Amino acid sequence: MDPKILGGIIAQLRKKSGFTQAELAEKLSISDKTVSRWENGLGYPEITQFPALSKIFGVTVDYLMTGERKGITIAGNILTDIVKNVDCYPNIGMLANISEIKRGVGGCAPNTSIDIAKIDRSLPLSVLGKIGDDEYGRYVVSQMSQHGINCDMITVSADKPTSFSDVMSMPSGERTFFHARGANAEFSPDDIDISAISSQILHIGYILLLDSFDKSDDEYGTVMARFLHNVQQAGIKTSVDVVSDATADYKAKIIPALKYCNYIILNEVESSMISDLAPYDEEGNLLIDNIRKTMELMADYGVKDKIVVHCKQAGFCYDVATGNFTVVASLKIPGNEIKGSVGAGDAFCAGTLYSIYNNFTDEHTLEFASAAAASNLFAENSTDGMLTRKEIEKLEEKYGRIKL
Repeated sequence: MDPKILGGIIAQLRKKSGFTQAELAEKLSISDKTVSRWENGLGYPEITQFPALSKIFGVTVDYLMTGERKGITIAGNILTDIVKNVDCYPNIGMLANISEIKRGVGGCAPNTSIDIAKIDRSLPLSVLGKIGDDEYGRYVVSQMSQHGINCDMITVSADKPTSFSDVMSMPSGERTFFHARGANAEFSPDDIDISAISSQILHIGYILLLDSFDKSDDEYGTVMARFLHNVQQAGIKTSVDVVSDATADYKAKIIPALKYCNYIILNEVESSMISDLAPYDEEGNLLIDNIRKTMELMADYGVKDKIVVHCKQAGFCYDVATGNFTVVASLKIPGNEIKGSVGAGDAFCAGTLYSIYNNFTDEHTLEFASAAAASNLFAENSTDGMLTRKEIEKLEEKYGRIKL
């Protein structure tokens, strides 16, 4: 077993149990320097010490010796959406009437984690992020906790409010967003104890909307790239998502991180910003060859395992090891059944992560992810439409797929 992985497990279990290194050392009748060496990956416990460690931490010897990681950790943007139904979007100086106000969760961390929890409640899930000490923060944590998601590693800002968006929804279905970055802008690697993460995969989003992670780093290019490197060094697979921002420097912020990604999940417009290859022609037809070339470029930049791109018409997967390129068309959902599309990208991402975690084939992954995204269309907010795994897998039989 890799001593760094074992060291990380010991550190995570020690901290979870509330022991200092000195206290653990005393229980084992060894020096605190020995415990420090273990946790830094510089040595192993003696084989005779594993039963004692197992008893102290309340885990099996097999877990300690194999270092088996379980579950998915979702990190990144946490916010509350305040959706206000208005009768019109007013000109400056004019009034619009609000007929209804609804509250819901928003951002990568709540949306994706709740979606996965609804797909399969048995999968261990945890969330990393930052909130304010306020009503919105307590609300979003309560929503995740109700789905069995571990929120213990979420930090609280001393002075920033929980991030939120005021969503103005017109009768036509069009929406305008007013976003307060709040605590998300303050969230940084300093808020994360990597050694305390016991998951198999860490997914973080969104690049371009996490100010502290998007900062430059002299050695790695960006703070996000350094963070992902450190996560991989701890034996955890990494995954990222990106936000759509027409004003952002995609290449400067995304390319440095690719070298330290096992997986990247993003839409066709976001991916095209990396390659400058248009995903559509002038008539709006999908340019699948350009999407493939873009994914191959991302592989060249260093993505290690899989690149997944999604759009309204289809999902695409590029397997780095084999060079296999897979395309699956979207489900054919009747327009009269669509109630909203907020969070559809996060729903696709949730389906993809769940599929990767369960070792689905690339084709099955895209089939499942596109069906998960389709289920999101059946509700107005970002998570209420998500179905269970069995229900999702029945959608293709019910609706079929569009023709590309």
